Amino acid sequence: MKDVSILRTALPYIQRFRDNIFVIKLGGSVIIDVKNLDLVTEEITLLHLVGIHIVVVHGGGKQADELLEKLHHTSRKINGRRVTDDDTLEVAKMVYSGKISTEIVSALRRHGAKGVGLTGIDGGLIQARRRPPVKVFNKETGQEEMVDYGHVGDIEKVNPDLLLTLVNARYIPVVASLGADEKGNVLNINADVIAGEIAKSLKADKLISMSNVRGVLRDLNDPDSCISSLSVREAQELIQKGIIASGMLPKIQSCIAAVEGGVRRAHIIDGTKRDSLLKEIFKPEGEGTMIVTDSDKEKYLTEEFKGS
Repeated sequence: MKDVSILRTALPYIQRFRDNIFVIKLGGSVIIDVKNLDLVTEEITLLHLVGIHIVVVHGGGKQADELLEKLHHTSRKINGRRVTDDDTLEVAKMVYSGKISTEIVSALRRHGAKGVGLTGIDGGLIQARRRPPVKVFNKETGQEEMVDYGHVGDIEKVNPDLLLTLVNARYIPVVASLGADEKGNVLNINADVIAGEIAKSLKADKLISMSNVRGVLRDLNDPDSCISSLSVREAQELIQKGIIASGMLPKIQSCIAAVEGGVRRAHIIDGTKRDSLLKEIFKPEGEGTMIVTDSDKEKYLTEEFKGS
C-alpha cells in the first residue's frame, strides 16, 4: 500500500455512516459489462463490510433492448420512459429478475457479500397500479398525445419489512424493477422510481444512482460542466430550461422525490468510472452531482464533510 493516509481519510466517514442505509441504483449501462459489474460490486461489498447497510436496485433497459432486438421486437419510449406491451413485459421478467439479478448476486458473492435477489413482487414489497392512458407532451415530436404505457406501474405503497429483515441480518437485497397490483398482475416500473421510493420508505441516508454519465451537465457537449450540487429548486429550474431531459429526467425526479421525502442526500455518479462510489462516500469533494433540499443546501455545503 503506497499511501496508508487514505485509510485515515476514510475513517471519519466510516464512523459516520456505519449502520446507516444506502440505496444504490445500478443502471443497465453499469452492469452490462461483466468487468465493470465486478468492480462495482467490489466497491459495494467494501461499503457493506465496514458496516453500511446496502440495498441495490437495478434496471436493465439496455439488456432488455438487446433481447427484444434478437426477438425482432422494438419497444417504444416516450421522454425516456418505456412503453411495455405484452412481449416487452415477458422480456422484462426474464431479463430483470432472471439474468441481471443472478449476475449481480453472483458478483457480490465472489467478493464475499451475501446478496438476495428480489423483485418488488416478493414479500409484498411494492404495491402498484397500472398506469392509465395519459396525455403527454412528447419532447421528440413537440406535440401532445395520449399515451398508453401498457404494463407500466405507478407505485402506491412500499412495504420495507422484508428489506429491513434482510439488511439487519447482513444480507444485501438486490431488487429488480418489477412490481404488482393488488390482484398480482406484474408491472414494469422505472428502476429510478423504485429506488427513490424504497429509499424514502427505509429513511435511507443516501440514494445513489449509478449510470454512465458523470452527473448533471450544464452543457451537454462539455463533459467537464458537471454540476457538483443542486437544490431541489435549482434542479427544477434546469428541468424547465430543458437542460435536464431524456434519460436524466427520471433520475433527477427520483432524487427530488427522495430528498423531499426525508432521504438526507441523493447522488448521481458515473458507475463506469472506477472507484466512483468509494470517492463519493470517502472523499470530501465527492463525485458527480448531489441533490439536497433547498433548506439544506447551504448548510450541507459548509459542513466539514461536504462531499458526504
